[in-house]
Amino acid sequence: MKKINIVKKSQDFEKIIKNNKSYKSSYFFIYLQRHENSIYHFGLSVGKKIGNAVRRNKVKRQIKEIISENDYQNNFDCIIIVRKEINNHTFPEIKEELNRVFKKLSIIKENK
Repeated sequence: MKKINIVKKSQDFEKIIKNNKSYKSSYFFIYLQRHENSIYHFGLSVGKKIGNAVRRNKVKRQIKEIISENDYQNNFDCIIIVRKEINNHTFPEIKEELNRVFKKLSIIKENK
């Protein structure tokens, strides 16, 4: 995931979370905001309920890897909040679930 595509400021997180509908998955809460800019952004939040710092960083690395593998449409901001249910699942299961949610939200470019 490139640095230009990351949401880091807490004001941006709050704005996206307050003003938009959430999508609940078995492992994630996802907030999606559409806009007119020609770029997409992702924000990632992994709380302390997930585990210690080593576990939280591992989950963040895995999700960033999944995000990097796909080609996305522009004009959206996405906040991913990880739920503690993610601890009971393997990386391929997490990858499958996150890609399924992205396809449902129609933010992945379709190959033609």
